[in-house]
Amino acid sequence: MDTHTGITAMPGRKGNTASAIALGGVAVGTLDAIFATIFWGLRDVPAIRIFQSIAAGLLGKTSFNGGIATAWLGAGLHYFIATTMVLAYYLVAKRYRVLSQRPIAYGLAYGLFLYVFMQYVVVPLSAATQGKFHLDWVASSIVVHALLGVICAWFARRALRRD
Repeated sequence: MDTHTGITAMPGRKGNTASAIALGGVAVGTLDAIFATIFWGLRDVPAIRIFQSIAAGLLGKTSFNGGIATAWLGAGLHYFIATTMVLAYYLVAKRYRVLSQRPIAYGLAYGLFLYVFMQYVVVPLSAATQGKFHLDWVASSIVVHALLGVICAWFARRALRRD
């Protein structure tokens, strides 16, 4: 029981930090995958190719010859990256609590940072080749990343409350 408020903590809430971060990774990864699948699906790009393009970060162009196996690898990498995004926000917010107190404002900024980091650091350092420039993809990706940043911040805040 908290002696200041008289409120008893819910059983099982303490120690669930990892589950909040993992759930955040699933939420971010799933929403991003839905966005990409719909966006490129409307342009006749099959979902398998989207996930193979993620695997291309490790395998290069050969990922497109790997069938469903490289698509699954891409999906795994995608969810790993999404979970890492939530974890990174959590770790920084643990030190700078204001980040968890204003998840919308800082989450939007974090999402924009994520877009820039992925486009100008991660992708260039990967084995993936740069595709054609599509203004509609860039613009919508920036907006979606900003929203994903808010989701990262929200789940990080949830995790911090469980510490």
